[in-house]
This record gives sequence, structure tokens and C-alpha cells, in this order.
Amino acid sequence: MSDTKLAERIRLGEDSKLGLKQVFLSGSKVTKPNRNDVAAELTAFANSHGGIIVLGVEDKSHEVVGIPREHLDTVVTWIRQICTDLIKPLLDVEILIVELPDAGGNPVPVIRVNIERSLYVHECPDGVYRRLGDEKRKLSPESFAHLYMQRTQTRLIFFDESVVPRTSLSNLERSLVERFLREDTDPTEDNAKKLGVVADDNEGNVQLTVGGVLLCTREPQRWLPQAQIQAVCYRGERYDIDYQWDARDIQGPLDIQVSDALHFVKRNMRVGATKTTARTERPQFSERAVFEALVNAVAHRDYSQAGAQIRLHMFENRIELYVPGSIPNTLTTENLHLRQYSRNTLIVSLLARCPVPIGLGRSFMMDRRGDGVPIIFEETQKLSGQLPRYKLLDESELLLVIPAAKF
Repeated sequence: MSDTKLAERIRLGEDSKLGLKQVFLSGSKVTKPNRNDVAAELTAFANSHGGIIVLGVEDKSHEVVGIPREHLDTVVTWIRQICTDLIKPLLDVEILIVELPDAGGNPVPVIRVNIERSLYVHECPDGVYRRLGDEKRKLSPESFAHLYMQRTQTRLIFFDESVVPRTSLSNLERSLVERFLREDTDPTEDNAKKLGVVADDNEGNVQLTVGGVLLCTREPQRWLPQAQIQAVCYRGERYDIDYQWDARDIQGPLDIQVSDALHFVKRNMRVGATKTTARTERPQFSERAVFEALVNAVAHRDYSQAGAQIRLHMFENRIELYVPGSIPNTLTTENLHLRQYSRNTLIVSLLARCPVPIGLGRSFMMDRRGDGVPIIFEETQKLSGQLPRYKLLDESELLLVIPAAKF
């Protein structure tokens, strides 16, 4: 919505897409409106269909009163803190400083907060709210359960095909999209839609899907900050910050994350050697097993868990790989190597067409036959004499332990 159109809407007052708030300050401190009330307003829009809150407008008279220029940064910081400190999971909004005409026609600064319909259900200190007309309504436990079920169902089944707010066709990296197309095919809007990397939102706007962001942009973390791998190497056999040998937050497109995480393991693992007729090197971990584990992690993790990231922890005697997300009821940690499942069908289909950036005896990142887990078991046992172990933690995270070879 343009600022001119916004000024016209303000004159008509609040509605299901617009909220107005006057800001009062004492010195450099915001005294009104109440922080919890603003948090409730923000979540109400995010839990509904999105909207705009304008700070610096009297909500009853609809008069644009503005915010003192010297306090604009204070109010912006105040809003950001509400979004991160009072709203769970934290709410990502767009905060803009714009000028609108006051009653005398003079331009005065106000703060415009754009809130997209969220992929998640957000909660503030006073509960869970949705926007109904020009009011926010607190949800009953039954209504909250229904909303949560709707969003969760969408996330678990179609989340990687969901559109990502504040993205557009221009955010696609042409060279990354071309990896999934035939040589004689251009990455047009229609072809991008056929791939599933873009789709129309409810209002007909073309936006990137979760899968498109994760594999066809250079910085997926700009929109999905949880989509990264936290890699840490410890010198001993236990968690101890004093014995932390190496650490890195690995970001970028999913295939680059796999490549960089594998490089992290190779850089930090020990290589033993035996000498009979010729010197034979024996690595601490199977490169192929680690590769398959990392591909499975980025392909099958639950990207809907806000704030949850893949964690790769190396020790002298093992690797621990923590992957956000439970497993379907039809699977158990005991039969994962025997059966196949996919939470993110779009991501899996794209990875199956994505060239391997490193030479590991295959052409593409993912094998559609589902051989990943059997390979992890076979390669690990061959090298270490032990089987890897899967463990489900609190129904929300899957742990894979890969034992190291003994020298």
C-alpha cells in the first residue's frame, strides 16, 4: 500500500487490516501504548491475514499527530524489542519511517509496521489473539487449538511449498534456478512455478516458496533464520566450552550447507595410518556416511520450528547430529534404515536434481531410492565396528550418533 493510499485509509479508521496507535513519551522512554497491548495487536494481525499498524496516529479521531523526530529511533527500538522479547516465536515485521500529512497538511513522521500473515501461531504475554474487524480478539483454548492444528497441519504436510512473506521473483538467483532446468530452458516465472520454487499467495502475488528460498537464494537465512547448521568441534569426549576446538554457523543454500559442513568434519577429524606393505590411511569418520547424514538432515528436518537449527557436534569418539522434527507414526528409530519417508517433498525433489558440489561417487545430492540411512549404517560399521544410533528427543528432535573409528 502506498503512503498516499495509507493516508486515505487512516481517515476512514481502523479495520481488519489497519491499526492506529498514538505514542506518548516521557523523556526518551515510551510510556504509552502499553507494551503488552502492542504485542497483542501485532500477534493478532500475524495470526490472521496480516496488516499494518501506524504509530503516531490518534486511533479515535484518526488524526495524524506524528512522532518527534529526535525520538524515532527510540520508538523503532521499542517495537523491535516487543517483537523479540514479548512474542513467541519472535515476530519478523517490517518497520518503516514515513511522512504523512497532519490536520494542517504539514508532513510529520510516523512509524509504519507491516505485518505479514505468519507461517506460525504467535503468542504474547496475554495469550493468543486474532484480528476480527477493527478489534483484536483473544482466542479461547478451543479456538487456539483449532488455529494451531490448521497451521501445524499446513507446516508438516505442505510447509516447504508454502509461500514466504516479503519475497518476490526478483529474489531468485538465476544460476541457482538453472541447476534444476534443462539446458535449453530459461528460468521464467512459469518454469519457476512448475519447479515449485515460486507460487501465488492468497492475493495473487508471486512469492518464493520455502523450498525456493532454501535452494534458489544465496541467503535463505534472510527469511528463514533457523535454516542453518551450527557446527562445533570439541577436543575431548564431552561438552566443555573450554575444550571447544572449532565452531562455525553454516549458512547459504542447502547444498552449500552440506558441502561446508562436510568440509568442517574433514578439517577437524583425525586420520590414522597403518603400515604393512604400504601406508594405509584410516579416517576417524566415513566421509560418505557423514555426507548422507547431512543430506538427510537438510532434506527431512522440520523447517517450521522457529529458532530450531541443525546442530553438528564433533567429539573424539563420536559425531552427534541433532535434526529438528519428529518422525511419522509409521516409523521408529529402530526401522529408519529399513523404511523411507519424506516430510519435505519439494525439497527432496529439488535435491534429487541438484548436482553434488563434491566428488562422492554420485551425480546428485539425493538418491530417490532412499539409500541414505542404509549407507550411513553400512559405512559406519565397516569403519568403526559399531552401528550408528538414532534417538528421538522430546518428540521434537531426532539425534543421530555416529561412532568414530578407534586408532
